[in-house]
Amino acid sequence: MSSVISAPEPQLLRRVSASTVLDFMRASGAVTVTDIMKATGLARATAISVCEELIERGWIRELENQRAFGQYQKGRPARRFELNESAGFVLGVDVGIAKVTAVVSNLRGETVGRSSQPFPGVQITAEDRIPGAQITAEERIAIIDQSAMAAIQDAGASADMVLAMTVGIAAPVDRNGDVLATQHFWELFDLDIKTAFNNLHGWTVLLENDANLAALGERWRGAAAGVDDVVVILSSERFGSGVIDGGRLLHGSHGGAGELAFLKQIEGVGDTFGIALMARTWAAEALAGKAKTSLRRHPAEEIDAEDVFTAAAAGDDLAQRILDRLADRMARVIGAVATIFNPELVVIGGGVAKSAGVLLKPIAERLDEFTATPPRIAVSPLGESIVAVGAIRSALDYVEKNSLNLQLRTRSLAE
Repeated sequence: MSSVISAPEPQLLRRVSASTVLDFMRASGAVTVTDIMKATGLARATAISVCEELIERGWIRELENQRAFGQYQKGRPARRFELNESAGFVLGVDVGIAKVTAVVSNLRGETVGRSSQPFPGVQITAEDRIPGAQITAEERIAIIDQSAMAAIQDAGASADMVLAMTVGIAAPVDRNGDVLATQHFWELFDLDIKTAFNNLHGWTVLLENDANLAALGERWRGAAAGVDDVVVILSSERFGSGVIDGGRLLHGSHGGAGELAFLKQIEGVGDTFGIALMARTWAAEALAGKAKTSLRRHPAEEIDAEDVFTAAAAGDDLAQRILDRLADRMARVIGAVATIFNPELVVIGGGVAKSAGVLLKPIAERLDEFTATPPRIAVSPLGESIVAVGAIRSALDYVEKNSLNLQLRTRSLAE
């Protein structure tokens, strides 16, 4: 008995062709039909037909053909097309405990709008007190929305041009976008953000752990570009990590694959507080005593990690000892992570990364003490934007996967 394999439906082939052309256009500048044929293998008539359909849908545009001055060209100039990068926008939002940052990107991943707003009365200390963090979920949603809309306005766009929004939070998020709220700190981020923004604006909202987004952003545009096995450690206020193994982001059964709560069991670490928090904590402790240090020019309650790094660079003995303690602490953290995940590269990320380069050498010198598989170490060039960059990448991934199912609205505030 023979079986019959049906040929693909013409409509399916059409969608595949359109998707292939659109993928090529995203990675290219202005292209001709011949360029499209070479890249996709499509026949000329099909390539032209697909381009005209994508123009009608709003995804690409045809450029005016102009011959170079003084040059003779026989026949008609070739038709040229390019991605309409402003046909829609994506939102990347980093929701921290103390502030929210929203970034708007066009369809080429270029940042075109940004806004940041604090949550009122929030402070993180080494005693794990978070005064003011108990503002209501509704108040947090309102501030997140204000930041998002300010970023959209900064981009010269409108809310109905947002094709997807990815939000990063400092709590585990599973593959379905559900928050693992089994700790008090994580509960602060269980705001039902997806429902709230779908109701407010009709947006498709993706929710993800902030360190996971940091890993996506770092692999896209940071020190981990092209690296398939990498751990990115957010290390400013609290430690958190995003793990990419074989090019695939790890989540675990409940989204906790990169959580670092086990650091409480690591000798010489004992908690999940990051570089920035410990730098200012140790500096404040020293200033409470009689230590001679240039850091005394700063009020103890206002000193930050940048002050400590600056003082150390100027030769301050106390600040240099703090940096030595930080390097030892980070070597233990990275050693534990390297033993568990065996990455090729570990990237130190977050706002403190711009100063943490001075720690790389002393960390590397200690690593052999704490792991049999020491990775390369780097600091992120993305700074405080690392989570938002990853959120943009996540939202773009969604749009690129679902382009032909999305309805574009090409109206802007400027019109």
